[in-house]
Amino acid sequence: MHVAIVGCGQLARMMALAGWPMGHRFTFLADQGEGIDCVKGLGEIVYYTPEIELEGLALFQALGNPDVVTVEREHVNVPLLNTLKPYCSVYPDPDAIKYCQHRGREKTFLNSLGIQTAPFHLANNADELNAGVKALGFPVFVKTCEEGYDGYGQWVLKNDEDLNDLVAKADNLPEVVIEGRVDFDREVSLIAARDASGECVFYPLTENLHRNGILWSSLAPADAPAELHAKAKDIADKVLNALEYVGVIAIEMFQAGDELLVNELAPRVHNSGHWTQGAGICSQFENHLRAICGLGLGHTINSQHAGMVNLLGIEAPKEIISESNVQHHVYNKSLRPGRKVGHLNLVSDDRHTLEVKLKRIREALYKD
Repeated sequence: MHVAIVGCGQLARMMALAGWPMGHRFTFLADQGEGIDCVKGLGEIVYYTPEIELEGLALFQALGNPDVVTVEREHVNVPLLNTLKPYCSVYPDPDAIKYCQHRGREKTFLNSLGIQTAPFHLANNADELNAGVKALGFPVFVKTCEEGYDGYGQWVLKNDEDLNDLVAKADNLPEVVIEGRVDFDREVSLIAARDASGECVFYPLTENLHRNGILWSSLAPADAPAELHAKAKDIADKVLNALEYVGVIAIEMFQAGDELLVNELAPRVHNSGHWTQGAGICSQFENHLRAICGLGLGHTINSQHAGMVNLLGIEAPKEIISESNVQHHVYNKSLRPGRKVGHLNLVSDDRHTLEVKLKRIREALYKD
């Protein structure tokens, strides 16, 4: 099948690399000025122009008449994607993506399904910002409702001084969501997939470590009782079916004792699911393509323990990537502090052995 992907980053790259052995071919839609190094050589690259926004047919033809269009990011032009639906399949549905583009809309949607989130208030100006912070009490987390990722567009307010500093900038701030503090034990995520017939599959719950607001390392399956894994699947099942979702979705959560609170949804393949590439199961990238192309969903339950370490603005030294148990992925990006330029995947029959090795690699890569 011919698959068009909106975006040209590493997630688009890994989707294409998973799809080539399946016989799929790819076209990529790039914004003007967007970097294309990740997908160079993997298919035709089409640059977005105002002319192709006039009607869906123009964009459909510019993309080479694809069978299906998908996305590698949630910040896309939803109205434009909707104009493609008369000509080809668009998965996930743009209206499902719309929920995930706005943190306030997303949290309201989750609460409507009976899914817990952190307590929150929305603010459009200084008065609403002051009122929301006072209602929740310090400390609070303030995030832009749209855009913002990997620590960008986010502030931690611990006292009145922090609040006053942000209020002084309020006239230049976009709409924000103010989140109350959640006392959580750790951050976890679940990668799930649903096809157009309603079949769903779930990967094991994954535990995640972050560094400076960016995912640093993942380990799956999470060391948790069966009841917690079941709660995560129940949350994912509610979200997938309420949205009539097609494709892979990532659900980021806080674990607080026996409870799970959803932090964010990502309507796409996700960094915390990269470990699936080397775990002896159907990877999240292949399962996304299976879902959107109408193929049967693949196996998601691994018999081994699997881990991942992100390469954030650094290259992995030869002595690490030469180890027999290390699978090295690079994205063809130039180095920049904090930038995701690749990752390492590892597996082991023994969880403790894997934990020790992941820790050793993290410490060798990041000495500060």
